[in-house]
Amino acid sequence: MNILVATEKPFAAPAVNAIRQVVESAGMTLSLLEKYADKAQLLNAVKDANALIIRSDVIDDEVFDAAESLKIVVRAGAGYDNVDLDSATAHHVCVMNTPGQNANAVAELALGMMVYGVRNFFNGTSGTELKDKRLGIHAYGNVGRNVARIARGFGMEVYAYDPFLSAEVIEKEGVKALSSADELYKTCPFVSLHIPATGETKNSIGYSLLASMPKGATLINTARKEVINENELLRVMADRPDFRYLTDVMPAIHAELTERFADRYFSTPKKMGAQTAEANNNAGIAAASQIVDFFVNGNERFRVN
Repeated sequence: MNILVATEKPFAAPAVNAIRQVVESAGMTLSLLEKYADKAQLLNAVKDANALIIRSDVIDDEVFDAAESLKIVVRAGAGYDNVDLDSATAHHVCVMNTPGQNANAVAELALGMMVYGVRNFFNGTSGTELKDKRLGIHAYGNVGRNVARIARGFGMEVYAYDPFLSAEVIEKEGVKALSSADELYKTCPFVSLHIPATGETKNSIGYSLLASMPKGATLINTARKEVINENELLRVMADRPDFRYLTDVMPAIHAELTERFADRYFSTPKKMGAQTAEANNNAGIAAASQIVDFFVNGNERFRVN
């Protein structure tokens, strides 16, 4: 089996070495396509691939058409909206993600951004503390759970809303479950956003939710930019001088937000929630291990299509 790692933004060298060890120990072959300059290189590389490990690389119908021997694609990370799932299914290709491998890294960044925000971007002026403040976690998956764990260490009161989990599941971890997104945003001056970008969630975080947040509101988005209604975010920022927006996914309106609200808005220059040595290594090893398990045992546990 030929397993191709195709990464425009490569894994760190130790992660590549760890992936190679997993693949070659199973008697399979590893191929690398790193820092490719154009799509033609990707299309050429996938021709002989039986399996594909990617990061944020776009895998669409054209790629699936070129990859006649492809059986499985694994996105090293939780999100997989960069893969055309309908096309994958039509081409009889299994798509998986590696949930949880980047969760702690993203959660630490979310809390770091909260500290950065309440300390006024470290500009030397007096800020506030996180202790005893109410934090709402919108979607209580792997990242949300890690955010809760760290936030409790700060002494925050942690709330969560997740339509796919029962209150009992959430509350057994010391987090207060709320019954709706409306209730979460009205209750918590801090909200950490962890919903995926789907047909239902795109543009779902808009004026009504954000304007309902208590005084001193801070929204932290380490999920996807598409879930934010950016025009309505602008309205909230204009109407609420106390509202902060801190994000790991740069909005399309970044320039305008920076120009008008530089003291209350921050975006990382690129998505960096999973950019730690540990997360890099964990996600790569998980992707390789899942591919080996798929070919050897037929395991499709993390299939998403």
